[in-house]
Amino acid sequence: MTAQIPRILPLGEAAIAEATALIHAGGIVAVPTETVYGLAADATNAEAVACIYAAKDRPSFNPLIVHLPDRESAERIAVFDDAALALAERWWPGPLTLVLPLRPNTGIAGLVTAGLDTIALRVPAHRAMQALLRVSGRPLAAPSANASNAISPTRAAHVAASLGNRVPLILDDGPTTAGLESTIVGNGAILRPGPITAEQLGLSAASFGLKVTAPGQLATHYAPAKPLRLDATERQDDEWLIGFGEIAGDDTLSATGNLVEAAARLFDALHRADAAAPPRIAIAPMPDSGIGAAINDRLRRAAHR
Repeated sequence: MTAQIPRILPLGEAAIAEATALIHAGGIVAVPTETVYGLAADATNAEAVACIYAAKDRPSFNPLIVHLPDRESAERIAVFDDAALALAERWWPGPLTLVLPLRPNTGIAGLVTAGLDTIALRVPAHRAMQALLRVSGRPLAAPSANASNAISPTRAAHVAASLGNRVPLILDDGPTTAGLESTIVGNGAILRPGPITAEQLGLSAASFGLKVTAPGQLATHYAPAKPLRLDATERQDDEWLIGFGEIAGDDTLSATGNLVEAAARLFDALHRADAAAPPRIAIAPMPDSGIGAAINDRLRRAAHR
């Protein structure tokens, strides 16, 4: 029996209308953002949020990011101090998530915050997510639209391959531009590196233990199905090599050593490697400066088993 595949609709008014109807009915929809494709549901509807966890097979202690159309909407849900306001003013809309104290009686489902007294908020820049937010009129919880611990999706086809019929509708607006999940900031530190770098923010990475305080902090995350070897300078016989800079491979993140290009291509390259014939994957060393820190963060967790 052939597995059922989700509907994929090109972005447009009709697609947004259909997606909105699903959101209002308590369903889930895959939608592109500037970072990766997200799996969106009404953040005020606990059953809808549970559908996200079920579709992703996501641990319930891993909180979700709530997407909002503007800062004013975010301020009705969370308490902003001066530092958070300054970050929002500078980087929103964009690939920055702020972890902030949750206001009481906001209507946000408890499952979204995984029982924490903080909430992760983002105002995305992408036209598809912005359109769905404004037409639906709902705050949208939206982690990456892939099975938990699998490679994050940067194309509609990645979503379909990872989730299959667990998502009824995918809005397709082509490949994402950033290619990495958003930078997460909380308590004056970076909780998850991302497209906006530590240098740009003037912040350092937080040190934390086993307790999950924000999305994307699990040790094993973003992982392909095959074993992944890091810092590879040459291919072994049973490997598919992803190159970078002067290290050529079966695929490359950037032949010129451009880290922004590498970030945008990272998950796409991992998807191709996972689908290739060799049983193992290797990837060339990446600089740890700028956005390279975010790339290496994803790679270390992808390789953790």
